[in-house]
Amino acid sequence: MDDLIKYFSHLDHVLVRNPLSDWLIAIGVAAAIFLLVYLIRGLVVRHLSKIAQRTATKLDDALVDAAQSTKLWLMFFIALYLGSQYLELGKKTEATFDKIATVAAFLQVGLWVSALLDYWVATSRERAATGDVASTTSLSALNFIGKLLLWLVMLLFILDNLGINVTALVASLGIGGIAVALAVQNILGDLFASLSIVIDKPFVIGDAINVDAFSGTVEHVGLKTTRLRADTGEQLVFSNSDLLKARLRNYKRMRERMVKMTLDVSFVTSPDVIETIPPMLREIISAQPQVRFDRAHMNLVHSQAYQFEIVFWMLSPDYGLYMDTRQKILLTIVRRFAAETIELAFPAQILRIDAPAAHALSASSMMPQDAAPEGRR
Repeated sequence: MDDLIKYFSHLDHVLVRNPLSDWLIAIGVAAAIFLLVYLIRGLVVRHLSKIAQRTATKLDDALVDAAQSTKLWLMFFIALYLGSQYLELGKKTEATFDKIATVAAFLQVGLWVSALLDYWVATSRERAATGDVASTTSLSALNFIGKLLLWLVMLLFILDNLGINVTALVASLGIGGIAVALAVQNILGDLFASLSIVIDKPFVIGDAINVDAFSGTVEHVGLKTTRLRADTGEQLVFSNSDLLKARLRNYKRMRERMVKMTLDVSFVTSPDVIETIPPMLREIISAQPQVRFDRAHMNLVHSQAYQFEIVFWMLSPDYGLYMDTRQKILLTIVRRFAAETIELAFPAQILRIDAPAAHALSASSMMPQDAAPEGRR
């Protein structure tokens, strides 16, 4: 009994402004909180991950990712702060613990939100890989912008809770931001152009596009540049701002393909035969699959032939099918024209000599050799 009394009497011993019993309580509370967080984190990661594998819902997967992002060293500072509430440490020391706990808490919240954002981006990419390929273009940029805004907000909250005048800081950053923006305006232009591509989606990864004299398939859309795989095999790199300024042709979004062709028929063809050519062309083109005939007319009579204009639509945007169909139509036209003895015109050159020049040429040819001008010898 005396030993027990002596033990409790030692607990009343003051150590750094606080009895030893208060120190034991504070340490016990901090250790209990830290141990509780450690156990909960382990249970959530182990058991909830097993449940997540058996369920179709995504909420449990998100909770597992958030639990894995819990940093024990940050929770240690929070636990120390909660335990220090049972002690009298002085205003400066308490303010220091308060600031440390505030920074740790905001950092941990930022890590939780960042983990949830990463999980959302990962699941969205999985859905896009099997369905909406267009959304894969914007996910990387949205992830970057989301994290940038998240940690910017966390930084402002931390600074505000630490007693720093955030309003004055934001104003000073605004003035400095203008100077920085002027220095890196080309980079910022490409960045905002990337955001425009993400939001407006004039093209996405996998689209076949034409940019001025270049054409290829989009391979990557970055924050500054977009990369294309050219039809000839090499990689083409464009800055995003230049792409938005250029005139683009997106062949991937083509639903139908208009085809216009011209035929020149020789002048030896009689008018009666000429009149039968448009119905013949209509018959030949309409017989092809995946084709909608539009028109066939004698367009003009020029110096060498009668010219016919043919217009039809391919109902499929497939380029290989278009070339096969065009070849079949041309071969059929050649065979039908040969059977009907219709001659196609070909380019010809006619040399004309005016009468005075011809007369002078004849006179000079009949001139005796001795009478030729001095310079012609």
